[in-house]
Amino acid sequence: MVNKRITPDNITSLQPNEVFVFGSNLQGRHVGGAARFAAQRLGAQMGVGVGPTGQCYAIPTMQGGADTIQPYVDDFIDYAQQHPELRFYVTEIGCGIAGFTPQQIAPLFAAAVDISNIYLPQRFWHVLSV
Repeated sequence: MVNKRITPDNITSLQPNEVFVFGSNLQGRHVGGAARFAAQRLGAQMGVGVGPTGQCYAIPTMQGGADTIQPYVDDFIDYAQQHPELRFYVTEIGCGIAGFTPQQIAPLFAAAVDISNIYLPQRFWHVLSV
């Protein structure tokens, strides 16, 4: 099951039960990368930088080091567990504009490894070695 829970590389649309998880900033200015796509195509609202918005879930990644991202990832994992009817596609949050690497971000998702409705990028799975 784990190996099949890989976020697609090029998401262009979602089914009603699917959620696009993207890296944001605390101000919710979705002007670049996956955040821009989320705002333009999937209903992410400007000004919402944390949590559910549109058919998306925003995880802030621009406020400091990787350690500052962990509480937001933990909140996301809790949210996903409370919504087993949804499938969450986590993008490579923090690995674009924020400047982190998969080696820095993937370990933040270690608690998601056994959660069946959370899908992770292939490069995160490689780091997590599952």
